[in-house]
Amino acid sequence: MAEHTQIVLRSNCIFDGTGAEPFSGYVVIRDERILQVVQGDLPSELAHGSTVYELGNRTICPGFADAHTFFTGWALNYLGVDLSPATDSSQIGQIALTYANSLPPEKPVWGHGWDPTIVTGGPQNLDRVFPDRPAVLFAAGAETFWINSAAIQRYGFDNSADCNEVFWRLMEEFLADHAFSKPLFQHYMQMLNRQGVTSVKEIGYDTFSTFPEVLEQLERDNAMTLRVHFMSQPVKEGANLDYARRMRQRFQGEFVRFSGFNRMTDGSISQMCGYLKQPYRCAPDTQCAQEIDWALIEREVLQADAEGFRFSLNAQGDAAVARVLDIYEKCCRDSRGKVCNRHAITEAEFSDPQDLERMGQLGVICEFYPQIQSIADRAGKVGMIEEKLGTERGAGYWNRRKMADSGVLLCCGTDLPLVIDDIPQSLYHSVTGKFPEGGEPFHPENTLTVSEVLQAWTSGGAYDMYREGDTGTLAPGNKADIAVLDANVFAMPIDEVRKAKVCLTLVNGAVVYDVWSTEG
Repeated sequence: MAEHTQIVLRSNCIFDGTGAEPFSGYVVIRDERILQVVQGDLPSELAHGSTVYELGNRTICPGFADAHTFFTGWALNYLGVDLSPATDSSQIGQIALTYANSLPPEKPVWGHGWDPTIVTGGPQNLDRVFPDRPAVLFAAGAETFWINSAAIQRYGFDNSADCNEVFWRLMEEFLADHAFSKPLFQHYMQMLNRQGVTSVKEIGYDTFSTFPEVLEQLERDNAMTLRVHFMSQPVKEGANLDYARRMRQRFQGEFVRFSGFNRMTDGSISQMCGYLKQPYRCAPDTQCAQEIDWALIEREVLQADAEGFRFSLNAQGDAAVARVLDIYEKCCRDSRGKVCNRHAITEAEFSDPQDLERMGQLGVICEFYPQIQSIADRAGKVGMIEEKLGTERGAGYWNRRKMADSGVLLCCGTDLPLVIDDIPQSLYHSVTGKFPEGGEPFHPENTLTVSEVLQAWTSGGAYDMYREGDTGTLAPGNKADIAVLDANVFAMPIDEVRKAKVCLTLVNGAVVYDVWSTEG
């Protein structure tokens, strides 16, 4: 990271993360901390000897915190050889073969980036090119891949795989290759810094392979530009409390900490795998098309809670949200009835308003996805909701307004690489309720304000990561984790807010991204 000096940021739009109205003033940073946050004009004597950023109408915010990211999923887009130059399946095979010949013979063959419109003959061709050597070649976006028979045997998944959890053996392998995973993670941090992100809650499957060693080394080398709070998601085995104890003891630094457990409960409503209180409109005998081991989930949550660990449980249907809250009600609670260990529900895509009130009373956090509308179109999504739920129940979809009004603490996640952090884009969708093409909003009564969304990205995320004591707000003494958007997002027309971009990011008082240096 860059050397520290006294930095002054001056703007007509400072959002301090508390929910208060933005104001005109300046922020003084010395070393790694915020020294002053002042409304009014910048004294000339303070400007002398400081690096001053005159930011005009740009919006100064606390750094953004993403509460749900998967470096491992993002890394699939960089795994092995670049196949993007190929124009047909035979060229894909030839590039992969040339690459394979450069590797030790015991190494598997990985690749990424081929055009997903090339679909004919892929897996069969791969067996001909590599009859005995494991090979997995991901398309651009990593949603499609070719895998040969040897790799199916080695990694335990085939072309029918439809979620990243099944890739855990492959991920363990490439994470353990530190010559690959360490520099790629540094690239990942830079990418997030360009979006104004300064903290993440990073999900690693099981024991995260040997990747905690990479995080430890980067922090020891003062090379972290992102505060990482990593969680364990049980996949190949149950929640490993021994591992959690060791990670909690081992990682207590400024940049790397262990943050508990993450687990899926139900699945997508579009596939009728979301667990509903009432049957699907299109399938009167179905409330959930998948089995959920609620006994296992409850046992793991209560065992973790007893040792002071928190859980994030992903729930999409209203019955799943209710069942998760039933479990959290059994956890340790304080004198106000709030959970002691900051348990969370991720998504809560479709919910019962009464459960959202219960969620607020319990102090359960909602890690919602403010950009989720960006990957849908109105006709397709609204049609799905109408088919699966009907008009009346559909009013409970993405009901962030009721969450906020019920006192639910909100923070933001992306499920990266599902989407890449884009805070102005999140404002557009979560404030207007509109889909990417614009037009009529979807249940605008369920939306949030600009201030509420930014607060969820900042102080809400800091609370979710147990960092509200030193990050998440612009306050004297806090760590100088700061993001600047290149427009006043409170004053510009909300339909135009997607044009705004991050222009400056500081982490621990050091500039880790500025658009002017990049342009230069």
